[in-house]
Amino acid sequence: MRTRPSPRTRGPRRVHRIRGTSPRATARVTATLLAAAALLVSACSPGNPATSADGTTVQAALAALPRATPEALTPYYSQRLRWRECGVPGFECATLKAPLDYASPDAGTVRLAVARKKATGTAGRLGSLLVNPGGPGGSAVDYLQQYAGLGYPARIRARYDMVAMDPRGVARSEPVKCLDGRQMDAYTQTDLTPDDQRERDALVAADRRFAESCGAHSARLLRHVSTVEAARDMDILRSVLGDRRLNYVGASYGTFLGATYAGLFPERVGRMVLDGAMDPSLDARRLNLDQTAGFETAFQAFARDCVQRSDCPLGGRGAAPARVGDRLRAFFRELDAHPLRSGDAGGRRLGEALATTGVIAAMYDEGTWAQLREALTSAIKERDGAGLLALADTYYERDPDGHYSNLMMANAAVNCLDLPSAFSGPEEVEKALPAFEKASPVFGPGLAWASLNCAYWPVRAKGEPHRIEAKGAAPIVVVGTVRDPATPYRWARSLAGQLSSAHLLTYAGDGHTAYGRGSGCIDTAIDTYLLQGTPPPPGKRCS
Repeated sequence: MRTRPSPRTRGPRRVHRIRGTSPRATARVTATLLAAAALLVSACSPGNPATSADGTTVQAALAALPRATPEALTPYYSQRLRWRECGVPGFECATLKAPLDYASPDAGTVRLAVARKKATGTAGRLGSLLVNPGGPGGSAVDYLQQYAGLGYPARIRARYDMVAMDPRGVARSEPVKCLDGRQMDAYTQTDLTPDDQRERDALVAADRRFAESCGAHSARLLRHVSTVEAARDMDILRSVLGDRRLNYVGASYGTFLGATYAGLFPERVGRMVLDGAMDPSLDARRLNLDQTAGFETAFQAFARDCVQRSDCPLGGRGAAPARVGDRLRAFFRELDAHPLRSGDAGGRRLGEALATTGVIAAMYDEGTWAQLREALTSAIKERDGAGLLALADTYYERDPDGHYSNLMMANAAVNCLDLPSAFSGPEEVEKALPAFEKASPVFGPGLAWASLNCAYWPVRAKGEPHRIEAKGAAPIVVVGTVRDPATPYRWARSLAGQLSSAHLLTYAGDGHTAYGRGSGCIDTAIDTYLLQGTPPPPGKRCS
């Protein structure tokens, strides 16, 4: 099995509700009985939790939708897909229609891009396997065509039709639109560690402009790109494909999407793998703080590796790993005052914000550490920022012509709709800075300020933190990596503890997600589950 580009949550300039694809990829409310929409929770809400018989707090849980399909949704569930060639040999594409607003199914539709690669075998076929690489904002169609449909094990591809759908607002599925390329360049260079009132005002103004632009260009969509709505779209696709149950592999934010599906439709869960799991019970601030600590854990692993190598630009062979962080912080402070040349055709220089993004990008996959050492060496010793800028550009999905995918736009749109903002204003960020700095002396301040952007979002959040139990679902495999920077291992343990049928599979390694990253133990356990339906035994741990 070829090495997989690891999906990831989003770091700088993001609300960190797990999101995205790795630097090596090419490609994170109530309802009535029949007209259900948005986030379904039990009678209590996280803001007004129930109390159990022993006096402990019980957080609300996602409630399952009625088993019967509402009559108003029947035309969507009974539609037929028209498959066509779509430019990539062996793959075919179609367009699925879903209601823009599930509370008012007759009020308009959203058109969703679907792709598939039919099973290569003829015997023992198992139906469809839907894949999602995370984000939110990562293109599942790109992921299928550029990796999963070709790189998943041959025995998986022989028995499953490999299928992907770009979630609403993402890539080919009526993408959320906000800033143009030039404006995005300015946005990604905004100083995320303001030193004075002027810089703080500039950061707030940048977040306001981003939010206002999304509201101006995508007003129709912004209220209807929640994870719950995307999960309901997946059930329509399941039905249209002719599958009784949904078989699914989701990574990073894709685990939240998959777990949400399981909570809404537990009896329709087939074989489900949630790799690099999120914890839906946490609020935005706690998610961001935990992720900040996760990046610090990954950075410390990088530091320990770096000082054992002769080409480490932040200490050299035999230096104390703690010195690596000290020297990187000093380098960031220098860039804050004196950005480096980068050779960029548009004249961009490498400042602190883009350099931090480049370093964080390399934390997702230990296979990128050598590239990071080389980029840091060029920047520190040769005063050339091109290497770190390239890492940042790939992270942001910016091409050499200055065009961005809609990854960042969709990421914010989903995040800001799913949870209330981590902070209501800069004053709250400043109060929280000590906690973030404690979680990560290297990345904490920047990640704290990056958590502010939903404060100015033009649409109020629909969702709240909640547990997902999915009572009655078939066995679900939850995968956690011990030193995962973007989805800390504790989140996998928490999600596995919430889901009534979960089996936790642990990878004692580095990087974001585990499947297809070189552990034969992990890959065998997941392949066996997908092919035979047998989940790994309790406490299964791989390296």
